[in-house]
Amino acid sequence: MSKAFTKEDDTPLERSTRTRTTPGLPPGAPNYMTADGAKRLRAELANADGERVAEIERVLASVTIVERPVETPEAVVIGAKVQLRDADGNTASFRIVGVDEAHFDPDWVSWTSPIGRSLLGTELGERVMIETDGNPRKFTIVRIDF
Repeated sequence: MSKAFTKEDDTPLERSTRTRTTPGLPPGAPNYMTADGAKRLRAELANADGERVAEIERVLASVTIVERPVETPEAVVIGAKVQLRDADGNTASFRIVGVDEAHFDPDWVSWTSPIGRSLLGTELGERVMIETDGNPRKFTIVRIDF
């Protein structure tokens, strides 16, 4: 069989010189993190050992800290706490954070997650479709704060 039809290659695979991106972060996207998240990671670093120290240091070296705005913005941004209400009066709350801090709290969602992407840029009173428990539901944004 001709070599043109096989996946074999005479040259060894070359490693890319690019640094590995954080899982969950789109290629080339900044690694945003709230100041609260960075503070928590620094506190964890003080008590970490072994490979975890290197991982936390790598994350902290790669982040772009998103500071809390002086005034609450009109639209949802990274760091915002968003309260939603559906037509039945049920509420849900989320805080939009960076990919490396979403695990700190069950209500924290990454800005790259489906919920985070649905909420970023939306404004008070706006209706959004959010999937919760595998079911898409319509919610109205009833509060945005920090």
